[in-house]
Amino acid sequence: MLKIWGRPNSINMQKVMWCVGELGLAHETIDCGGAFGGNNEAWFLAMNPNGLIPVIDDDGFVLWESNAIVRYLAAKHGLGGLCPEPLAARADADRWMEWQATTIQPLLTPIFWGLVRTPVEQRNLAAIESAAEKLGKTFGILDKRLTGRRFILGERLTMADIALGAAAYRWYGLTVTHPPYHNLRAWYERLTGREPFHRHVMVPLT
Repeated sequence: MLKIWGRPNSINMQKVMWCVGELGLAHETIDCGGAFGGNNEAWFLAMNPNGLIPVIDDDGFVLWESNAIVRYLAAKHGLGGLCPEPLAARADADRWMEWQATTIQPLLTPIFWGLVRTPVEQRNLAAIESAAEKLGKTFGILDKRLTGRRFILGERLTMADIALGAAAYRWYGLTVTHPPYHNLRAWYERLTGREPFHRHVMVPLT
């Protein structure tokens, strides 16, 4: 059975669990990281020397890095669905997943940590506001992409939506200015209607 180590309030764990939910996979989750600890112990570092969650063990195949896990599970269990089968379409999904990791997440992280995990008196409001302004503008790229599309690649949900949908939930949940991106908001509302998204991603920000 698929085993997954992580914690529910991790955005990276949420991506994996949303993917698992969409695919309807039998699995076992093991609380690890953050308040649960364990991720710096030898047994965990033997699986992931970075000491980070999530990690999966799929019948002996161990894999870390959330987007890589989503790609793997989507290709294994959802080829032609969550993982597009045509090579060009799969590369398109990969591109948006990389954009989430390399462009969106570096801007989102300091805002999230600053507003959610940092005491008020210790917050660097200038840095938070600067990142929030940049992130708001950057999400405009996705808003433009979604013109005339229900999901990032077209009419059906793919792994690209999983990577960026989890980030969008955090962004909309933070007390920052959200530009009136109508395409982005409509896409996000469609995601909130999916049971796996609601169950695994729409949890309190902590």
